Amino acid sequence: MSGDFEPKIVAYLCNWCTYLAADLAGTNRLEYPANVRIVRLPCTGRIDFNLIIKAFEMGADAVLVSGCHPGDCHYTAGNYHARRRWILFRELLDVMGIDLNRIHFAWISAAESKKFQQLMSDMTSRIREMGPYTGYREIAGIEP
Repeated sequence: MSGDFEPKIVAYLCNWCTYLAADLAGTNRLEYPANVRIVRLPCTGRIDFNLIIKAFEMGADAVLVSGCHPGDCHYTAGNYHARRRWILFRELLDVMGIDLNRIHFAWISAAESKKFQQLMSDMTSRIREMGPYTGYREIAGIEP
């Protein structure tokens, strides 16, 4: 793969946990690739299948959904709802032909800025090796 490819990663982050971890990573000057575009959600329980599809439609090479650890949700059970939805989303995305290796789900608390930094670095490296994602455009019949 060409060395000048930089992946576009859309990250849907819980306002109460992972978003705060990303903010803390910046405050602590922890460096990670600038390939991520963060979309702050009140809770991962609010993630909708269409948000994942929209990210790929808009040219994302990968999607991250991340929120509070199970049992630590600000809204009591939002992350459990997200986990149940993810099981359904996964099957639907697979049936649609979307590469599941380009979607990642993680639990990161507000205090885990180092974990957020490491996840973004690892994810960016992995997607960079995989190359640009054209699968959705081919499935949807969208011109490049």
